[in-house]
Amino acid sequence: MRGLTDKAVIVAGGASGIGAATARRLAEEGARVMVGDLDGAGAEKVAAGIRERGGDATSLWFDIADADACRDLVAATVDAYGGVDGLFNVAADLSQNTLGRDTDLVDVPLDVWRRSLEVNLTGYFLTARYAVPAMLASGGGAIVNTISGLVLYGDRSRVSYGASKSGVVAMSKHIATRWGKENIRCNVVAPGMVLTENNKAMNSEDDRRAVFDMLRSPRFGKPEDIAAAVSFLLSEDGEWINGQVLPVNGGAGLR
Repeated sequence: MRGLTDKAVIVAGGASGIGAATARRLAEEGARVMVGDLDGAGAEKVAAGIRERGGDATSLWFDIADADACRDLVAATVDAYGGVDGLFNVAADLSQNTLGRDTDLVDVPLDVWRRSLEVNLTGYFLTARYAVPAMLASGGGAIVNTISGLVLYGDRSRVSYGASKSGVVAMSKHIATRWGKENIRCNVVAPGMVLTENNKAMNSEDDRRAVFDMLRSPRFGKPEDIAAAVSFLLSEDGEWINGQVLPVNGGAGLR
């Protein structure tokens, strides 16, 4: 892909799964990667693996629900690499205590609703809030936010998760509209059923089979599938794409 060499890119939520795969792919494309995650040891493991393969990566513990931590993640990237050219938001609270209790509108506990918004929407707001000025100072940049197919097709449960991710779409379109003329792009990737460890834990074999039956693909998704799409959106090859939602789901839903 064109235009990623020496670019400074933050992966917010890069210790595992899609985030880790994207950090590795970006480094393979020549980017300098800041791997941030609540799992600081996991983030450093990903960064160390990139360095072992000749890439350039740094890690930092951060909590996407904490404004100071989000500010510090951006500041650390500027200190390490001289600026910020890209941001990929993929962090999420997929714990049983949050997503596992996220039911429907009538029954969902209020603390689950609040926590989902805090992480999935406010957290993405905070990282972008601090990254945009840094990008403007560097002449522009690109942001990719992660949502879910729940936003596109609806679900009988997980109302908090779906609502928070819908907010991410609106915020992303705001960023694209407000700063597009100043060379900042913001797009959204909507992964389908990707067989990460988190997805395997969250979804039963029956759930996975039901999703597989809807695919127009002979296989489930891999983290690397999403990493390729995100890297494209952050690269110069994707520079005329702004304010869009890109489903990467093996044809699970046709739009």
